[in-house]
Amino acid sequence: MSNSGTWRLRRRVEEGVFALGSLSAAVLFLVPLVLVVSASLRQPGLPPPRTLEWVPSPVAWGNYPAVFQLLPLGAYAANSLLIAGLAIPLTLVTASWAGLGMLQVPPRWRTFLIWLSVLLLLLPTSSLWLARFLLFRHLGLINTFGAVLAPALMGSSPLFVLLFFWSFRRVPPELFEAARLDGGSLITLWDRVALPLSRPTVTAVAVLTFLLYWSDFLHPLLYLKSQHLYTLPVGLQQLQQLDRSNWPLLLAASVLLAGPAALVFLGAQRYFLQEGRLEGSAGF
Repeated sequence: MSNSGTWRLRRRVEEGVFALGSLSAAVLFLVPLVLVVSASLRQPGLPPPRTLEWVPSPVAWGNYPAVFQLLPLGAYAANSLLIAGLAIPLTLVTASWAGLGMLQVPPRWRTFLIWLSVLLLLLPTSSLWLARFLLFRHLGLINTFGAVLAPALMGSSPLFVLLFFWSFRRVPPELFEAARLDGGSLITLWDRVALPLSRPTVTAVAVLTFLLYWSDFLHPLLYLKSQHLYTLPVGLQQLQQLDRSNWPLLLAASVLLAGPAALVFLGAQRYFLQEGRLEGSAGF
């Protein structure tokens, strides 16, 4: 067999192994989601099934309208969407600014900032609750969405800053120098050079930010006092307190919480696959 034939065979084997691994991972994550959807359609009051039940009998489609009758979950979902929708652009701007700023400082300061970001990632979030609560109360942000969105003004997470830093670091320095010679400011470098060449990172951070704020339970619980400001995770906790034994209704609300996150993840996956095909066709 020629070298080209051997290379093609090896590539097909690698692609087959990768496809098998991807399929196994997809099944590993999809099966629990399918079982949750199935359990959310069980008739309330029935004993738990003794075996795996893929399709309950009878199918209780009324569980989903029932959760909206018990609590204003539609308003809670709108609040969650509003918070996530505002947090994504704020996080993208501040985290990318911080990542580009780390790239511009001298190497000594850059190393210090990298290690500081890593240490902040290791810091337990619970250690910040009291200090943040006192600060937000002093600023008058308690019982407003501003308290929940405040982390977005600082990049939401040091991880997002590091992701942008490593992405911008891959941009050829000659492009930044050419933009500077043309009279471009730091904002121009960020808008015209850094961000357009880091689209996968922008998409990844946007998806992670959506998941972070959409599923956030602790911060709305700590800072929001009025019921009309509650988010969907807080509503799910309220539903559990109303009837802890009514698992079909609880799982129906859980599906409502997990559904948008799964759709966003699937949409991002399609984007990454398209980007991978484009890079492969371009010879990268």
